[in-house]
Amino acid sequence: MEDDNKYNALEKEIGKLGKVAICFSGGIDSSFLLFVANKVLPKESVLAIIANGEMVPRNDYNEAIEFLKENDFNFKKIDYRPLEIPEFRENHKDRCYHCKKHLMTEIRKEASKNGFENLLDGKNADDLKVYRPGNKATEELGIISPLAKLDFYKEDIRKYSKKLGIKFWDKPSNSCLATRFPYDTILSKESLKMVDLSENEIKKLGLRKLRVRVHENVARIEVEKEDFDKILKNKEKILNTLKKLALNMFL
Repeated sequence: MEDDNKYNALEKEIGKLGKVAICFSGGIDSSFLLFVANKVLPKESVLAIIANGEMVPRNDYNEAIEFLKENDFNFKKIDYRPLEIPEFRENHKDRCYHCKKHLMTEIRKEASKNGFENLLDGKNADDLKVYRPGNKATEELGIISPLAKLDFYKEDIRKYSKKLGIKFWDKPSNSCLATRFPYDTILSKESLKMVDLSENEIKKLGLRKLRVRVHENVARIEVEKEDFDKILKNKEKILNTLKKLALNMFL
């Protein structure tokens, strides 16, 4: 990719920092950033920090750890308990700001403890165009966002990830499990886990991207248009699965 100015600018930007810790979620944005950092800098100069918390889908977390190990990247895990934050637990509209502020503060502490002062995240240019309260938190904490700074959009990141050989370059985006509930709905470990398990079970039908949205006693399944038929053909099976999971979780 020697002839690509945007990618070259990213390598140069990371290279200038010399030593970086990266807030790693396992999504394609932070994976791409981590991959490039390890390409530009010595292995010991790059540290991925991943949080294990109730808000993270289990499959996403496990796949993220697998990616780190497969590539022999340096990483640290931190335990994170977002349900201890009132604004997160009560799912206010600014939930993401408070959660991100607490999370990034903990990640920064871990980075500093390991001798890393430059802390990067995978925020991209698309993230600047939508309502993301967490962006304010990262700015307040001085988190560096090279992808957003250099106008990397999701489309760019997927393109370069494919060129670099990152196997899940086309992995669908996912989000915090709290987003499956309406604002001001009290969240619990059980409710977050129920949604996570439900999505995992339904994905076994051959779906890559879906959300199970919960509105009190109603579960709404969101899928891509091309997957409607799979849902309709397996309607009874899905209903039975959701009922069983809900009963087992709250008995």
